Amino acid sequence: MSGALRSRRRSVADGKPTAAVTDKETVEEPEGELEAYSKEVLNALMKDGLPPTPNNFSLYFDRLLEEKSQSTRNHIVSVLELEESNEDENSIMLEQSLKQGFSSIKNILGVTANLYKNMSLMTKILDKRRQELEDSSENQAVRGVAASLESDISKLNAILKKQSSTIKTTYDETAKIIKNVENETIFDNQYGVYNKRYLMTKIEQEIELIKKFKHKSSLIMIELARDLKASVNNEKAIMLMTKTVARLLLKTSRRSDTVAHYGNGVFTMLLKHTDIESAKKASERLCELVSNSNFFLADREIQLKISIGITDVTQNHSVEEIIVSSMDGVEKAYENPNLDYAVLLRNS
Repeated sequence: MSGALRSRRRSVADGKPTAAVTDKETVEEPEGELEAYSKEVLNALMKDGLPPTPNNFSLYFDRLLEEKSQSTRNHIVSVLELEESNEDENSIMLEQSLKQGFSSIKNILGVTANLYKNMSLMTKILDKRRQELEDSSENQAVRGVAASLESDISKLNAILKKQSSTIKTTYDETAKIIKNVENETIFDNQYGVYNKRYLMTKIEQEIELIKKFKHKSSLIMIELARDLKASVNNEKAIMLMTKTVARLLLKTSRRSDTVAHYGNGVFTMLLKHTDIESAKKASERLCELVSNSNFFLADREIQLKISIGITDVTQNHSVEEIIVSSMDGVEKAYENPNLDYAVLLRNS
């Protein structure tokens, strides 16, 4: 997943003096270390028979970096922080701006409609007053003023009605544009992760890559534990806890992972070039991270808990079958109260 959807923490100290370098010691600059590491990543790609495309290089770059020492990771991350990509962030901001613009047009339409209603009401009131004047003994001049005022308001009302119709047409056209944007959107505004549409596309792409390069990838499905939701029984609190889980998923994911909201507070992570054993380790880390996060509801402290289903992404199964398999994995995890996750594999 793009670095724009998560933040990195600078682990190296800034501005602190370093120890003197002796003849037997060498201190490698981050740039030099990055160059050496890049060669290592390239060699690993070639060894596994994968083309050194930008996506593959980025994926292996993140995966191999996890195996390095903390010092090496700090050095390399300090260089990477200087060139964070904001492509996804720009797309997300554009989607949000379009929706905000549509909301503003909708508000304008509502104000115009109310103004039109008020003008129509005033016309009726003036007509009533004119009738009262005609039935009374008031002089002709007063009746003339009332009639003139009624005529002016009627003209203004006609103009407003025409403009209101124009705004309504603009609103309908904008609604169609926004609908098209929503059909193409990749971002879930509610939880700050990718949406189901984007997830399905990425899984389909990964299936095609597996057909060609024969590597292994996994999919995990995550939801807030059902017994926890039942014990809380508070929709607002459950929503806040689910959003906390979404943030934790982003925090623990790699740039190459795809974190998405599948629907109804259920999330998925597409783990590229990750076999089942590695997916199990990732799930263990997730469960531990979530369980160490407490949620406070009034004076009650609640320990968060999730359930995870793990499955493999294979070339012989459709996107829907793989999704269903991960769902079945979640159900399997619930069968044993001691399990936080369970694996359900598809027969090749």
